[in-house]
Amino acid sequence: MSTETVAQIMTLKSMSLVELQKKYAEVFDGNKAPSNNKIYLWRKIAYRIQEIDYGVLAEGAQDKLAEFIQKYDPINNKALRPDNTEPPEPGKKLKRDKRLPIPGTIITKEYKGIKIQIKILEAGFEYNNKTYKSLSAIAKETTGAHWTGYLFFGL
Repeated sequence: MSTETVAQIMTLKSMSLVELQKKYAEVFDGNKAPSNNKIYLWRKIAYRIQEIDYGVLAEGAQDKLAEFIQKYDPINNKALRPDNTEPPEPGKKLKRDKRLPIPGTIITKEYKGIKIQIKILEAGFEYNNKTYKSLSAIAKETTGAHWTGYLFFGL
């Protein structure tokens, strides 16, 4: 990446929300900013600046990339995750949460110098050779404070 592009992107970080909204309109052909979130706008504008400088990914390359994700990426591959949009049958539990990676995936997080490794199971989670029903329980055991498990582990 050229130093000019990097400098332009880094300048965005110090801009106010109003300035980012104006910059968004500038790089997106007058379109109004879709959000009031500074980080979101910074990322969208930075990506667009790179597209302008280096060009967009060719459609064939985008299709091939989507094909590879579909075939080889078990973490983000929604096809491997069950669809839990339908309500469960009476007397049965909801299916696995779609935010979770597929079973067998290891989630690693470092917290206060301690490396935490969680293994995703079909029904629950394994941590320190113990099985837990929720990520929140693991986060609470590790930190001593209540955390939403998805937030603590960045899911």
